[in-house]
Amino acid sequence: MSDATPPGWYPDANTPGTERWWDGTAWTGHTRSAAVTHPMALPAPAASRVPAPGGGRTTGTVAVAVAALAVVAAAVTVFVVLGTDGGDGATGQRPGPGATAPRPAPTETGSSAAASPDDDPRVLVDQLNGVTLRVPGGWEKPESTLDDASTMRTAGSYTCPGDSGSNCYHGTVTVRTASGGRTSMEALADEDIHRAADAAYEENAVGAPVHGGIRSHDVLASESVSVAGRTGHLVRWRVTTGKGPGGYVQSLVFPSAVGSETPVVVRLAFDAGRDELPLSLMDTITEGIRPLGDSATGGGVGSTVGPG
Repeated sequence: MSDATPPGWYPDANTPGTERWWDGTAWTGHTRSAAVTHPMALPAPAASRVPAPGGGRTTGTVAVAVAALAVVAAAVTVFVVLGTDGGDGATGQRPGPGATAPRPAPTETGSSAAASPDDDPRVLVDQLNGVTLRVPGGWEKPESTLDDASTMRTAGSYTCPGDSGSNCYHGTVTVRTASGGRTSMEALADEDIHRAADAAYEENAVGAPVHGGIRSHDVLASESVSVAGRTGHLVRWRVTTGKGPGGYVQSLVFPSAVGSETPVVVRLAFDAGRDELPLSLMDTITEGIRPLGDSATGGGVGSTVGPG
């Protein structure tokens, strides 16, 4: 599987100017305008590896479109030859030689017609991975971040401990598609916790050092968890840093409830010593994860995980 195309946004061959999400195995229903392509967007996948969106239906779609155009052309021809009523009045005047039929109004398709970004400040919606999370009180959903992931964080930043002069946040939660090959949820969580810890307390998204780097860590939990109706795995660490109080990081990995069930990673990072950020809040956030469209009740309840 070394030649498999990784998940990412790729040009949609059936809709010029549009990109479609490839989840590593199949095309999904998620699309976006190529005009807002993220700087980290990937080039188009090789045709030999990835089928065109829509599969074998492309030929049939083109045939139907050609037939429809033929019908429209015939109707326009009849209108030009016969006019409206054949009279000399304004309603019976025939169009001039260069007249054309009016172009039909464009119709909304794909994701543009569907409900888009969720405006509820209390809910973080990740359309791509098919999950929602409750936003704790006093937290915010930033409009943009350096990290290409759905994000919620504590409101208000502070200068990171260390020499970078960067801004840090006492609590951060991100949702992203898991990287790497298909393997167990436990193996993915064990691998991702290192990235989560480094991103929170080693260096930020632009490579600037923060918190004086990680000096050591203790494993507080590593266990299966039921979340969003799927069985996943979480790993939680307590990290000690060169500067500042250190903190807690957690990587939660579970199969998505949509598409081909590509694994989803939810990362949590809380600064230590903050009364408003007890470990029980990590449990509450984990328990509040729901499949998209089932944010109220039936999405599956995550296990409560103690601090060890």
